[in-house]
Amino acid sequence: MTNLLVVVAVVVCASTAALIGRRRRPQAPTQPRLRVPSQVDRNDFVGPQAPWLVAVFSSATCHTCADVVRKAQALASRDVAVDDVAYPAAREIHQRYDIDAVPVVLIADRDGVVRAHFMGPVTATDLWAAVAGCRDPGSGSDTQCHSHED
Repeated sequence: MTNLLVVVAVVVCASTAALIGRRRRPQAPTQPRLRVPSQVDRNDFVGPQAPWLVAVFSSATCHTCADVVRKAQALASRDVAVDDVAYPAAREIHQRYDIDAVPVVLIADRDGVVRAHFMGPVTATDLWAAVAGCRDPGSGSDTQCHSHED
């Protein structure tokens, strides 16, 4: 009978130690959230008076970002303001909009409502189609433009 009590005590102690060990495991490393803002303050970017904004959140050390910025700059016009929001120079804007990965492209209307976005590399064709679809929803390109209220 004493042996049975000793075995039960050992099992209980081992189970308790295992549970305590699990609780003390370190947290998993922080993972990027990869969220995109649904609204921006147009005064935080160049050309707040333009009807449309293409904001490219980029980094000075990102080669993919440079390609995306180049493609976006081709869209600049009287009606489309294009802003390269490069980290670390624009660190405050990245923090304000909680941007934790680059490149991110936002297409926002006059009120700052983000109508379309891209994360990562984007083709010039897709970027152009999204801006065209947002500017002229009846153009047939509006499948690329979406509202965050959908």
